[in-house]
Amino acid sequence: MDIVRRNNITVTGNPQGRTVVLAHGFGCDQNMWRLTVPALVRDHRVVLFDYVGSGRSDSSAFSEERYSSLDGYAADVVEVCEALDLRDAVFVGHSVSAMIGVLAADTAPERIGALVMVAPSPRYIDGDGYRGGFSPEDIDELLESLESNYLGWSAAMAPVIMGNEERPELGEELKNSFCATDPDMARVFARTTFLSDSRDDLKTVRVPTLVLECTQDVIAPREVGAYVHRAVAGSTLVTLDATGHCPHLSAPEATNLAITEFLAAL
Repeated sequence: MDIVRRNNITVTGNPQGRTVVLAHGFGCDQNMWRLTVPALVRDHRVVLFDYVGSGRSDSSAFSEERYSSLDGYAADVVEVCEALDLRDAVFVGHSVSAMIGVLAADTAPERIGALVMVAPSPRYIDGDGYRGGFSPEDIDELLESLESNYLGWSAAMAPVIMGNEERPELGEELKNSFCATDPDMARVFARTTFLSDSRDDLKTVRVPTLVLECTQDVIAPREVGAYVHRAVAGSTLVTLDATGHCPHLSAPEATNLAITEFLAAL
């Protein structure tokens, strides 16, 4: 299988620099990193890709069985790393991709040598003394709405997820990204994302890790950032001066500064 075509891999930046892999979240694609790439390309080799079912990936490679688990997406990440023969790369994952990166690093530790988690959440549902931000009923309602009317769900939820009401163009961009995703594939990814529980996987992390949270985020509240920081031994937690779930779009300067300072310290 041609992994480069399957995942629409793009490689840019300094070929002599340490490789940074940028991984998008649910309903998004590699274009969501366009404000981060310029901050990295001088000193780093930058790899971008789309998960199968997102962006300009090869949708014929989609398998509901494979992608009904985060392990399927993590396998994609490992295969991307293998296709490019990456060693000791820094994996930057937004939202659910943060946990996908944890799984990939555990599977192929020689490929991934550091993690940056942007607005991560290991579990979205409250329970067992854990606050993920949503009740089980909330998630059931979210998935039911998404599955019955994906375009309507996208229009309603994108501005909420993005936050920054005073900048409606940001919510509009996220809505357009959601709407460009195949609804059937998005339904599978949504279930995989919002029903996942990766809390135990955090204990497997053995690499330098940066956790980036926002001051206000309806998808990953501050309690979640604190939980991830506690669970990942030796991790660094940075609270960005940003609101919403996509700080790489809403506050790129602060996000890029945190990432580049972390990279420089590795």
